[in-house]
Amino acid sequence: MADETTGKAPPSSLPSSQAALRELEAHIDSLTPRKVQAVLRRHPRPGGGLFTRDYLLRAYRQLCATGQMTFDPRLARHLRRKPTRTVSGVAPVTVLTKPHPCHGHCIYCPSVPEAPKSYLPDEPGVQRAIRFDYDPFTQTAGRVRAFQNIGHPTDKVELLILGGTWTDYPPDYREWFVRRCLDGLNGAAARSLSEAQRLNETSPHREVGLVVETRPDSISATEVRHLRRLGVTKVQLGVQSLDDHILTLNRRGHTVAQSRAAVRRLRLAGFKIVLHWMPNLLGATPESDLTDFQRLWSDPALRPDELKIYPCLLIKGTELYDLWREGKYQPYDEETLVELLASCKSTIPPYCRVNRLMRDIPAPNIVAGVARSNLRQVVQRRMAEEGSICRCIRCREVRDAPVDPATLRPTTLFYETDATLEHFLAYETPEGQLAGFLRLSLPQVPPDPEELRGCAVVRELHIYGPALGLGDRKEGRPQHIGLGTRLLESARRIAGDAGYPRLAVIAAVGTRPYYRRRGFRLVGTYMQRGIE
Repeated sequence: MADETTGKAPPSSLPSSQAALRELEAHIDSLTPRKVQAVLRRHPRPGGGLFTRDYLLRAYRQLCATGQMTFDPRLARHLRRKPTRTVSGVAPVTVLTKPHPCHGHCIYCPSVPEAPKSYLPDEPGVQRAIRFDYDPFTQTAGRVRAFQNIGHPTDKVELLILGGTWTDYPPDYREWFVRRCLDGLNGAAARSLSEAQRLNETSPHREVGLVVETRPDSISATEVRHLRRLGVTKVQLGVQSLDDHILTLNRRGHTVAQSRAAVRRLRLAGFKIVLHWMPNLLGATPESDLTDFQRLWSDPALRPDELKIYPCLLIKGTELYDLWREGKYQPYDEETLVELLASCKSTIPPYCRVNRLMRDIPAPNIVAGVARSNLRQVVQRRMAEEGSICRCIRCREVRDAPVDPATLRPTTLFYETDATLEHFLAYETPEGQLAGFLRLSLPQVPPDPEELRGCAVVRELHIYGPALGLGDRKEGRPQHIGLGTRLLESARRIAGDAGYPRLAVIAAVGTRPYYRRRGFRLVGTYMQRGIE
């Protein structure tokens, strides 16, 4: 076993693991997962059993650090576990806030004392948070260390702060929580939030995105300014339904009008917007759900950048569970839900990314209905059988596929919202896979905060492919080959042609140096430069 604190392999096992690593090194040009496993069987652990890949990776790093072996990134890649974790270009680090009341009273939402509202104690993320006593510093540092232990770069981190309704926590707790998360990335305790943000600009683990989740009725102008002060760049909103009758039946506590207003306010402030949508709520039918889903795209006030689809789950102890026992609610069966989701996915526009099709709640907690953890794969198989496709960003990412930069073609998708003109600028392979994209927003009404007046706004710049270290470059990978600079130049030209004197970016604190090198400077909480 490795030391959990240092992540190092114990010295007693290094000779045995070195023999395995030497053989892997000798056959590096022809290695496959099956061949790696065969080598591990030929070199078992001294106490019995096989070395795990993350163990061997730690041993390999130690041997390289002491000069006994020479580091080869190809061998490290073969030893890496769960490669899809960073295949979108960044390391997603999820931390949870402590249990705290939410002002909502949704009939489907579980509430247990030891977990944040809507979460359960045996969810994997909650178990990690409980293990660290919900401390932001140790949660963040622990997740970074876990990524490193299985061979993933951690210099570009998307920090996701989850746990109930973020805006219901006291402002001083929220500020402390973000500061301590940054301290966990920086490896040092800052005296203030602004100091932690400044330190993160040159940290070995830079925060390139900060995400929180909340409710539409919590997004006020004051809240937007506070989110920006904290450095938030992406907001997840639980809209759940776009039918006021369904929202009332399920005691959601907000209206569709409030959802539309929240999205408008966030978009004008440059945030990336993730909406949560829930089919199978009380009062819904598959037909009404499909109609409801279309409103996400037909209503100009919505049109989210990303989407989480969370089919309503029946959890014991909720008001919905009591209604089910009385025969007043019935969850969809698997066939019904799969057919609904397949129909939904086939209509998603190419500027939206679908992050989830199912909550990460362990199956034993789900009393009735669909409990499959691999629902996305089941839906994708159904779509393939029916000859339909999903055009969402996630389904088109290059992921681990090799990319020839010379063959990438620039594309532009234009769409309107109730307050902006949106340009989705991208580089695609000949097969239509996404290597990178930029979201450019041209406000058509005066934005708030005031520092964005007169600015076209870059709401997102993302280059795909497996995460590479800062400044690293690898043949066949889209990261660090200048795609971001080219997309920014295209955005500058479009904004200039439209008459905007300045270009602003809702930049995460860890990306500020990147934008400074491209002529931007910090104005308020945004990076800005002139169009000239």
